[in-house]
Amino acid sequence: MLQSQIHIYTESTPNPQSMKFVFNVELLPDGMSFDYTQPADGLTKEKNSPLAVALFGFDFVKRVFITSNFVTLTKAEHVLWEDELFGIKQYLKKYFEEKRPIFSLPESAISESDAEESEVIAKIKEVLEQYVKPAVESDGGAISFYSFDEESGQVKVLLQGSCSGCPSSTMTLKAGIEALMTRMVPQVKEVVAEGV
Repeated sequence: MLQSQIHIYTESTPNPQSMKFVFNVELLPDGMSFDYTQPADGLTKEKNSPLAVALFGFDFVKRVFITSNFVTLTKAEHVLWEDELFGIKQYLKKYFEEKRPIFSLPESAISESDAEESEVIAKIKEVLEQYVKPAVESDGGAISFYSFDEESGQVKVLLQGSCSGCPSSTMTLKAGIEALMTRMVPQVKEVVAEGV
């Protein structure tokens, strides 16, 4: 799965506290992501990640988000990225070159199962996948469908990575995602972030 020559580059995100570390290797199958807000999250059965736990070893790391080919780290406000980027990149490069594990997940966590879903939910997911997700991922985050209330027309989404706690995420959610979703799926009246 991992190539011998690891290349990592960084991209800033709209959230000034988050930095995106992009790899030339696949970390997870496309469409999957895991968000860790504390070291203990990386020890759970559902999203066990020795890599996430190791990254929390840097005392300024406050959140770790892992998806297909990048890791987004969110730092403490008092720390400057320019003071820490070189050390983090060197650590990640060594971690991967030593072929240390990224995840230790049960097979059930990696295989996705979808129950029967309505036509509207299928369309909502399609719009998220095709139009919203690529833009959100380019900013170091992820978005996924959470729920849809047919009576109120409210869609709930999960924001992860740099999008979680980003100062501009509410504006993006309302002005961008909600506007697109209500135009493309008439049954949708509102889009909100779950747990924000």
